Amino acid sequence: MKLIVAGPTGTAQHDGGTFHPEQQSRIFSVMDGIRALSLEDEVVYPLTPSAELSDLARVHSTAYLTELEAFCAKGGGDIDPDTFARPDSWNAARRAAGAGLAAIASLEEHGEGVAFVPVRPPGHHAERDRAMGFCLLNNVAVAAASLTARGERVLIVDWDVHHGNGTQSIFWDDPDVLYVSTHQYPFFPGTGRATEVGGPKALGLTVNIPLPAGATGDVVRTAIDHVARPTIEEFSPDWVLVSCGFDAHQADPMGDLALSSGDFAELARMVSEFSPRPGRLALFLEGGYNQIALQISVTDTLGALLGLQTHHSPPTYGGPGMNAIRSSLSDRHRALEQMHATMSSVKGEG
Repeated sequence: MKLIVAGPTGTAQHDGGTFHPEQQSRIFSVMDGIRALSLEDEVVYPLTPSAELSDLARVHSTAYLTELEAFCAKGGGDIDPDTFARPDSWNAARRAAGAGLAAIASLEEHGEGVAFVPVRPPGHHAERDRAMGFCLLNNVAVAAASLTARGERVLIVDWDVHHGNGTQSIFWDDPDVLYVSTHQYPFFPGTGRATEVGGPKALGLTVNIPLPAGATGDVVRTAIDHVARPTIEEFSPDWVLVSCGFDAHQADPMGDLALSSGDFAELARMVSEFSPRPGRLALFLEGGYNQIALQISVTDTLGALLGLQTHHSPPTYGGPGMNAIRSSLSDRHRALEQMHATMSSVKGEG
């Protein structure tokens, strides 16, 4: 199977310094993980031009884009306690978003393979009109919107340790996007309850599976299998995009889940089953802040998708969270019933 790497970007721009966890060295670790696959000339590196404003405007307000560009042009600064911008951050963010579009185009051109988008700044916390959580533009959302604009149905699976509030809010009421997230909860950014199930036009197309600290890989896989799979199969996506955060790794300093690189490999295999045919799966780098864990997780995740034996560590089992999965399923069904009842009541009154 062909590996398409749309990147790297952000290796020489958007520098927050060595004390900020979202730093340029993350991308170097990721690329080391790709090189460890020893694929040599079998890797395709498409050109990654910056996203056009028209691409970005599908998911971000024009006012926000104008404001962010001007903020960077004036020298940037701290947007919030976690999120920064520099004079070159606008260009870096546009390039990161453009890499996702290039990944989609390259998959279509080759008609096979899997794409990986190793870029920074990451994207899944960026909302329609707000930067947050290290994110300026929502890379996976820009790619998904480019597909729905031409009638495709898109599944986004987000296994980052943090809930992708930006992606959820952007597609909250979009019937062409199914958003599935497993994440530590309660935790930053505070969203991602199981009762958050989507808007009236997309009811049930947001699937949140909050998990407790210490949850292991078997818990995450069970969560996707039992809670999300029925909705995914009914939705029948044309494309599968993954917000591929590696900060759920047990060694990562930014979270408290307990996954191993072998768990990410198993998750990748599971999610690939939802792709309708070859050449319809793309993974977008989100979190991951322990350099060693990041490197080996990239190797094992991509290796699993390519049919290679690369496991640095076995999948994990036995952590807490199975009760949380049952609660999530119950809470989700209850929320859907209440929403259907409310909508029926409003329709009857009308």
